[in-house]
Amino acid sequence: MTFASLARNLSFFGAGFALLATATPALPQDGNDEARLRRLEAEVRALQRTVFPGGDGRFFEPEISAQPATRPSTTGASTTAVTDILARLDALEAQLQRQTAQNEENANALRQLTERIDALEASGTRTTASAPAGGMAATTGSAGAARTVAATQASGPSAERLAAVQAIAKPQTEDPADDEYSYGFRLWDAGFFPEAQQQLTMFVEQHPDHWRTTYGRNLLGRAYLDDGKAKEAAPWFLKNYQEDKTGARAGDSLLYLAKAMIALDDTRRACIALAEFSETYPALAAGRLQGQYEANRAKVTCD
Repeated sequence: MTFASLARNLSFFGAGFALLATATPALPQDGNDEARLRRLEAEVRALQRTVFPGGDGRFFEPEISAQPATRPSTTGASTTAVTDILARLDALEAQLQRQTAQNEENANALRQLTERIDALEASGTRTTASAPAGGMAATTGSAGAARTVAATQASGPSAERLAAVQAIAKPQTEDPADDEYSYGFRLWDAGFFPEAQQQLTMFVEQHPDHWRTTYGRNLLGRAYLDDGKAKEAAPWFLKNYQEDKTGARAGDSLLYLAKAMIALDDTRRACIALAEFSETYPALAAGRLQGQYEANRAKVTCD
């Protein structure tokens, strides 16, 4: 093939491509991409056969090999996304089942408590009909009082105890959460430990972020400890210390945790708590809680 012939063929080849660019109609971009590509490849091969009839390959390969259209693979990504969604749906379904079960338990507990309160109010009205006008009679209007008295009613409290508990007034301030704590403190201070335990448990569970909560958990532990229930007291002391070591009563709880361990004859843990207290709260060990600290140290022999 002469140079002039090659030039004419190349010109024809370029004109063919220009013709393709103008003559090929626009096709939809979605499902027809592959069909359009196959058509273009067939037309290019036809042009090649016209331009290079000998197919000797001296200047260009005689035919362009058709390459399969490659698209970004989305199968893996889609599979991963679907798997993630299914996993999240399974987790949500499990969480919903747990929540439903918890709601059923709460509803049942609330129903039982309501029945006990109704029985208590009927009994309290009869037993305190002659209470002094200045005291807190059966109609205190305090739901907290009804709940705490309900706990004592289950074990058959005397009329005198019932009246005494009802006589403890619940504060009514602009901070209802603080009122709940203060009411629990008054019950504990009066020696009504089971009632104080119930009231303070309600407070710390319903108000976990209140500034009084560090006081509430510590006092709840003391209400159990003073009631001779060191095993029930210890978890509350430990929780109060671990939740916020800078809390106003975190140091107190650590020291009372040592006292609870002493009551349980667990010398090793008592010594660990005492050592942690003296190291973490040296100011308290030498100040406000010095007497309690030294009293606890005197009851155990630590290495």
